[in-house]
Amino acid sequence: MHDTEAPSAWVRRWTHLIPPGATALDLACGAGRHLRWLHSQGHPVVGVDRSAEALAACEGLGELLLADIENGPWPLPGRQFGAVVVTNYLWRPLLPAIVDSVAPGGVLIYETFALGNETVGRPARPEFLLAPGELLGASQGLRVVAYEDGFLDEPARFVQRITAVRELPQPGGAPRHLLPIAAS
Repeated sequence: MHDTEAPSAWVRRWTHLIPPGATALDLACGAGRHLRWLHSQGHPVVGVDRSAEALAACEGLGELLLADIENGPWPLPGRQFGAVVVTNYLWRPLLPAIVDSVAPGGVLIYETFALGNETVGRPARPEFLLAPGELLGASQGLRVVAYEDGFLDEPARFVQRITAVRELPQPGGAPRHLLPIAAS
């Protein structure tokens, strides 16, 4: 479980795009490393996981839902969130529901393993690895702010990650989605 790990650098990098005070959904939240981060940034949080043990580690952070999202119904029908965060998880039949859960003005922050990872470790089965451009295709209807598909060291892994917003009409001009300055 990821309860003692730091939140993903990708999630930290794009948290500023979440509307102030908006509720954030962490799907397949595990023991809550991203729930803790988002909560510390002032967001009410909702965590969904199939492990009661993992959710117990998140007690007191926010709304927690025990659900087997691969074999049961979508546990959040009709609900939308200011942020939907997914890391190290892929179940393709849920991609439309995940994207639909992003509220107007909200953001999708998604990072998981990609093809090529089978050469360096687990997961290695194709059903758990994103094909090139797959998150771009799944995010139709959202405006992509950032996208990466490549290799990271330490630990060695192939990842694909996207940050995309469901834009609101902006009177007087185009929305501005601030890009963080990369550390040099």
